[in-house]
Amino acid sequence: MIHYDPWWNPAVENQATDRAHRLGQDKQVFVYKLIAAGSIEEKILALQEQKAELAASILSEERQGEVKFGEADLAALFDPLPE
Repeated sequence: MIHYDPWWNPAVENQATDRAHRLGQDKQVFVYKLIAAGSIEEKILALQEQKAELAASILSEERQGEVKFGEADLAALFDPLPE
């Protein structure tokens, strides 16, 4: 399975991967993500990683109070793509 377009919600991507494995598959399933450097997809992937860290910090007792996504991170999402 190849993911060409990352979803804003990583759970949707994980669900698609799980479906590929469940449809009568008796062999290993390999999943690849193709992300072009400098693309919006690259930004989405970075956002997914930050989102996972943010969720972990909220759910973790020892990391509570740490802000992992700030105003600069939000502004970076709207920066123009490199040409």
